[in-house]
Amino acid sequence: MDSVQHIDSAKVNEGAKKDIELHNQRDKSIEEGQRLLILTDEQPWKPWQRSRSWVKECLVRVRCVMGSLMGMEWYCFAALGVLTAFLSFLMDLSVAKLLRAHQWLYSQLEGHCLLQFLCWTLYPVSLSALSTSFSQSICPFSAGSGVPEVRTILSGVDMPHYLSLTNLFAKYVGLICTLAAGSTVFLGKVGPFVHLSTMVGAYLNRLCTVLRGEKEERTEGAMLVVAAAVGVASCFGAPISGVLFSVEVMCSHFALKDYCPCFFASACGALTFHLLSMWSGEQETLQALFQTSFSDDLPFYPLEIPVFAVLGLLCGAGSCAYLFCHRWILLFIKTNKILIKVLSTEKALYSAMVVFLLASVTFPLSAGQYMASKLTIKQLLSSLLDSRQWTSQSHNASVALQPNLFPWSEWIPSGNPYLTLGFFLFMKMWMLVLACTLPLPAGYFMPVFIYGAAIGRLVGEGLAYVSLNGVYLDQDRNPINPGGYALAGAAAFSGAVTHTLSPALLALELTGQSTHAVPILLATLVANVLARSGQRPSFYDALSISKKLPHLPSLLKVCPRLSSVPIGKVLGPGGPVLERAAGPTEVQQVLNTCSQTQIPVVDTLGSRILLGSINRSDLQTFLCHNHNKGLKKQLVDMCSIQPVSVQLSPDTTVQEAHGVLSMLCGESLFVTERGRLSGVVTWPEMKRMMEVLADDL
Repeated sequence: MDSVQHIDSAKVNEGAKKDIELHNQRDKSIEEGQRLLILTDEQPWKPWQRSRSWVKECLVRVRCVMGSLMGMEWYCFAALGVLTAFLSFLMDLSVAKLLRAHQWLYSQLEGHCLLQFLCWTLYPVSLSALSTSFSQSICPFSAGSGVPEVRTILSGVDMPHYLSLTNLFAKYVGLICTLAAGSTVFLGKVGPFVHLSTMVGAYLNRLCTVLRGEKEERTEGAMLVVAAAVGVASCFGAPISGVLFSVEVMCSHFALKDYCPCFFASACGALTFHLLSMWSGEQETLQALFQTSFSDDLPFYPLEIPVFAVLGLLCGAGSCAYLFCHRWILLFIKTNKILIKVLSTEKALYSAMVVFLLASVTFPLSAGQYMASKLTIKQLLSSLLDSRQWTSQSHNASVALQPNLFPWSEWIPSGNPYLTLGFFLFMKMWMLVLACTLPLPAGYFMPVFIYGAAIGRLVGEGLAYVSLNGVYLDQDRNPINPGGYALAGAAAFSGAVTHTLSPALLALELTGQSTHAVPILLATLVANVLARSGQRPSFYDALSISKKLPHLPSLLKVCPRLSSVPIGKVLGPGGPVLERAAGPTEVQQVLNTCSQTQIPVVDTLGSRILLGSINRSDLQTFLCHNHNKGLKKQLVDMCSIQPVSVQLSPDTTVQEAHGVLSMLCGESLFVTERGRLSGVVTWPEMKRMMEVLADDL
């Protein structure tokens, strides 16, 4: 019996061991499945589990190695520059092919005037209508420059629709069609590309936070500031002026910590853009985008300095006239009932009608021959920056026999460049103002830059004519360089229109010319002084006001009295508040009704004496602790109330509150009067207040 019992107990023990082993194997398989599920972050019924887990593990190891070298955000900055430059190069390549197709078709119809007219007009009309309909149907927010919206986002206002990938796709394709319409429409790509760069930056910012394992940060962080600089750098291969543009135009408060990332990403973008241009055969080496042949021995005479100052005055006066016409037509479109109806229902039709008018005026066999309408945007600027004097070259036989080798010969069809330049300036003024009303993705900086170059070229050609006749200089000395005046005029006029100095540096980086640095800066400064006088809004300020964007610096330009508006006058009703003796029910109700990260805590709801604030995460921990342990403790028993270091008074102006909120990079500020809580200023509340102020204008 004992032996039988011993055998039975051994069998039982052996069976128990087997059960334990099976249980352990089952636990291991469950753990392996859970580990595989965590690594792949996919549902278990999806295929390629092992492959995805292996790739995931490899990516984790690569991330650890890369993170040991430098922070992950620096890789995102570099990726931002490279991706934006690639998009810019791909856009230029596509636009160049479409423009060559238009020129080839027009040349094949030579001798048929009517067919050439139809080719010249219907080609840009079709592309503009396609750009409008495509962008508006995919994403209505893709029309226009995008710079005013980005400025508003960088000021702290949340506008997520303007940073979506849908908007990125719609704006990119629409901008290609707009640029392919050529100099007929006379629009550029700088502004929209800044917007495109910020959309790429917003996506990379989310990717960076995921790679670092952090919670998603506010999109208007360092990445968007860097992206604004990269947008300019990737368009022209000009990193320094791109950073200065981001400082001047995009940010009301530029943090010094963003300075180095801006230069790093802009340098990556500019270098990538130049390398792609070189590998495609457009450039032989890494060089400036617009090559010039200015003399280094004596680029300008000392007596020409006052002439550059006069050129700045002319550009400043011209910019005032242009901005006045621009503001007038924006107001006319907002108030005219017919245009309001057309732009609300038939945007593509409006674009087609306006572009047909512009194309008809620029037809080369009519008035277009006096505006160099056959030249593209790039050829227009290159020809205006030519250092040769057109007056002395107008009778050159080689120019007449081979006009393709001398693009600037389009400016002297009758041998008189003054007539062509004057007619160009007169016609392009109203044509550019009219083109700004088109509801399609378009930039307005490059046309303004070329317009200023035409002003400078006209002054330079006039001075060269005077010097050739012995009034100004001896014949043995170096001749006047009209291209230098064109470069100074381009920087001065575009700087006056945008109220910035970055175009002066952009002109130097575009051409690689440092010889004219002093006169270019002088002309730009003089033009800015004249354009800024009288608190006139800049081009981007006028767009922000017309669109009623909650951008406080723009609102202050048109109505300076808003700087004295107290915040208590426009502050809305206070949000949810917790008292120090609040329980789980009150905390749960507050968490369900608001999304603030900091909740104000008062002594009692009757007195509203502000004690401090509590983070949202602490309130969630408070609820979990009470629920798990079945307790009903009060808020003050378990949570530490953080004191409020910065408080606002109801007499604080909206401008001061906006500045404090921007500089502290916070999400909320508390307004108190004699210690009593009057309200909470958050970014959504600040947006609402600025919209109220904009509606009152």
